[in-house]
Amino acid sequence: MSIVGKVESLWRYPVKSMRGEELDEAFAGYPGVYGDRMFAFKSSASPAGFPYFTAREQRRLLQYRPLFRYPDKAARPVNLAEADKIGAGPLSADVSELMVDIVTPDGKTVAIDDPVLIEMLLSEIDKKHQLTLMRSHRAMADCRPVSLFSVQSARQLSQETKMPIDKRRFRANVYLDLASNNGFGENELVGRSLKIGPKVVVKVLERDPRCAMIALDPDTAERTPAVLKKVAQAHEGTAAVYGAVIVEGMLHKGDPVEPLD
Repeated sequence: MSIVGKVESLWRYPVKSMRGEELDEAFAGYPGVYGDRMFAFKSSASPAGFPYFTAREQRRLLQYRPLFRYPDKAARPVNLAEADKIGAGPLSADVSELMVDIVTPDGKTVAIDDPVLIEMLLSEIDKKHQLTLMRSHRAMADCRPVSLFSVQSARQLSQETKMPIDKRRFRANVYLDLASNNGFGENELVGRSLKIGPKVVVKVLERDPRCAMIALDPDTAERTPAVLKKVAQAHEGTAAVYGAVIVEGMLHKGDPVEPLD
C-alpha cells in the first residue's frame, strides 16, 4: 500500500480543556495516548452523560498549562521494553508519579488537586458549578480514544474564513501532513486501518462532529464564531476524525502513515 502522508506533530492534553503539549514521541495504547486527558473537572451543573467542566463554560481554561511533575514517568509506560519482548500489555506509572501541576494564566503554579485551583476556575462565572476533580488512566475523550486532523484542513479553513486558523483549535492527538495536499482528506480514511510508523495501527472510525470549542483561540481564548459556522455550513459540522488503537506502540513526529486496507 502507498504512504498517504506523515505525522506532522503529536499532542496530548493532560487535563481536559486545558492547554495541550506537543511531543516528539508518544505511546498510543488502547485507552488512548499515554498521559492524555488523565484529569478533568466534573461539574454539578453538567448533564450526567457529559459531566465535564470545559472551556465552553470557562474559556480561560485554555490558558491554564498542565505540566507533569515527573515528565520521564509520563513519557511512556514504565515497562514498555520488557512488555514488548514478551508480548504483554505495558503498565502505567504509579498514580503518585503521574501528578500534574498547573501554571495559571498569571504565572502561578498550583497542584492539580489544590482547592485553590477550583476557586480560580470558578471566578467570574455562574456559581451554579460545583467542581470535583476526576482522574482516569483511560483518556477522558469526548468520543474515541485518538483524534487525527490534517494541517491541510486547517489551511483550507483559513482560506474559507479568510482568517488565520491555528490547527490547535481542533485539539487533535495526531496532526497529519497528507501527501494529497487536499483539505479534509482525512475524511477519506474513515473505515480504514492506518499503520503509523513501524508498529502502531489505528482504525479510523468516524468523522468528528465539532462543538463551540473550535471557535476559541487556543492562546487568548477569544471566541471567533465564524470558524464553527464555516465547519457547520461547508463540512457537515465535522472536522478531524476519530480512531481506535488496534496495535499499541510508540508514535514519532515524521512517522509515515500507510493504509492497510
